Amino acid sequence: MIARGKNSLLIGAALMLVILLIAPHLFYPVFLMKVLCFALFACAFNLLLGYVGLLSFGHAAFFGSAGYITAHMVKALDFNPVAGILCGVVVSSLLGLVIGWLAIRRSGIYFAMITLGFAQVIYFLSLQLKFTGGEDGIQGVPRGTLFGLVDLTDTMSMYYFVMVIFLCGFWLIYRTINSPFGQVLKAIRENEPRARSLGYDTDRFKLMAFVISAALSGLAGGTKSLVFQLASLTDVNWHMSGEVVLMTLLGGMGTIFGPAIGALLVVTLNNYLAGFGSWVTIIIGAIFVTCVLAFRRGIVGEILEKVRTWPTRGKG
Repeated sequence: MIARGKNSLLIGAALMLVILLIAPHLFYPVFLMKVLCFALFACAFNLLLGYVGLLSFGHAAFFGSAGYITAHMVKALDFNPVAGILCGVVVSSLLGLVIGWLAIRRSGIYFAMITLGFAQVIYFLSLQLKFTGGEDGIQGVPRGTLFGLVDLTDTMSMYYFVMVIFLCGFWLIYRTINSPFGQVLKAIRENEPRARSLGYDTDRFKLMAFVISAALSGLAGGTKSLVFQLASLTDVNWHMSGEVVLMTLLGGMGTIFGPAIGALLVVTLNNYLAGFGSWVTIIIGAIFVTCVLAFRRGIVGEILEKVRTWPTRGKG
């Protein structure tokens, strides 16, 4: 059973890699880069919600703040793109450390509200601080060159750069989940008092997971600011926190590939239904309600459950 699960995962990873390599020759690369950024964001959020059981309504704070820092470092201080993104990741990690340290003292709806409150503080700062550009944001962010060799103003070069970042982040999440650390996180999700009785400092593990999730969310946000050459209030707004929850639940909370599939679905709907104006929100909401009622485990979660129970049904 374990061997079959590993084989399925390897097949899925190989298929994903092939699709990512072929996709820019079939679809608009900028759209694909947006999907990859949000897929990484959703996977980072899923690490916290799906494997620790902590629902954060403030992850836009990490996504958006890293975008602002990366944009400022690259445009105003002439940092190279990698250094700019790393600065964004460092800031989002520090924010995650502070917010997480305070938020994990509560659970359930109280945890969610604390993260939402801090996210609104970050939104207010993003609106008021001079370097953020207020409502205009930071525009015209240069993509620069990668190590002085690869010109990222070329769309295809930028796509493969984003693809590598996504794959590195995805691999880090996979390794975290399948490490002894990840097993403790799952134990906390299933029964925190029992994990505590076994001698684990559950608050420390939850804080570490929160910081990792914040850092990877920042990685996604910083990358997105380079892709669109823009850092704006949209990325730090509470709507963005709600959107990443939607992506995770639609794709399949607690699954490896689910959040990425959910991100693809939501970004595609937002992109191709843009002509409907404000009706997009209603349409996506209706799809979300339908999926939650029909696929309680999410799209990938339901597929995995069908595959898992198929031999049993065949024998019956």
